[in-house]
Amino acid sequence: MAGDYHRGEMDIHEQVATYDAFGKMTKWGSLAIAVLLTFITLLFCTPAGFIGAAGAAVVLAVLGVVFLREKAAPAH
Repeated sequence: MAGDYHRGEMDIHEQVATYDAFGKMTKWGSLAIAVLLTFITLLFCTPAGFIGAAGAAVVLAVLGVVFLREKAAPAH
């Protein structure tokens, strides 16, 4: 039974896809939480009001999308 294993022959496409999906969910989920916390904090803890809080949250969301989007792979 132990002799049946051969290093490097296992299909790992599903594991790679799961790892990539977890990384993307973590990245985008963190951005969503940061935007929500920014909005709620500015809305209730500062005199910025709804417009100021929404504006800051939108700016943070746009910057987050710009910096967190997938980069194009360099061609070899």
